[in-house]
Amino acid sequence: MPPSLIFAVRGLQETLRIRKIAGVTDDVLAGVGPRLRALRRSRDISLAALAAETGLTASTLSRLETGKLRPTLEQLLPLARAHGVPLDDLVAAPPTGDPRIHLKPVRRSGLTVVPLTRRPGGVQAYKVIYPPAGGTYPTELRTHDGYEWFYVLNGRIRFVLGDQEYELGPDEAAEFDTRIPHWLGSAGAQPAELLTLFGAQGERVHLTPR
Repeated sequence: MPPSLIFAVRGLQETLRIRKIAGVTDDVLAGVGPRLRALRRSRDISLAALAAETGLTASTLSRLETGKLRPTLEQLLPLARAHGVPLDDLVAAPPTGDPRIHLKPVRRSGLTVVPLTRRPGGVQAYKVIYPPAGGTYPTELRTHDGYEWFYVLNGRIRFVLGDQEYELGPDEAAEFDTRIPHWLGSAGAQPAELLTLFGAQGERVHLTPR
């Protein structure tokens, strides 16, 4: 084996060794066969033609695709090169982490705020439930950097922006510069629910205790 290929194989062996430590290698290798078959069929080439490209036998390629043979790095390298894909595309591990968002309401100053996104930084989405009008919910106008957008789901919202006041009902939305003094609250005897988007400054203002 040429020195350059030996070096590459050693590097890949180290990569898979790290994956094995994480306990995923067996599951990863078990899924290689279907990916190999799909790649070959997408190129519309036969096992014999692929064998000529890779130096592997057609029988070996067939057993790899059907899962009857566990692939080795020496086999995966020429296959990745022939198909023109990174090795990771052949041994793609299943996605890690739980894609579900576990909603944990936050209650601040009479509001119930439910996070709907969880990516770090940037604009986040929330569902906000405002208590009925006339309660103890604070009424002072606030300012902070950024912009906000909200969409009324249920109830009616009283929206104060600078020296202007608006009332919005279900299916109405608003977007505004939060450097202008503003306030939102329920306009009726029932709680009001809305979807809202705001960034880090909005989070600090709305989600930290007053």
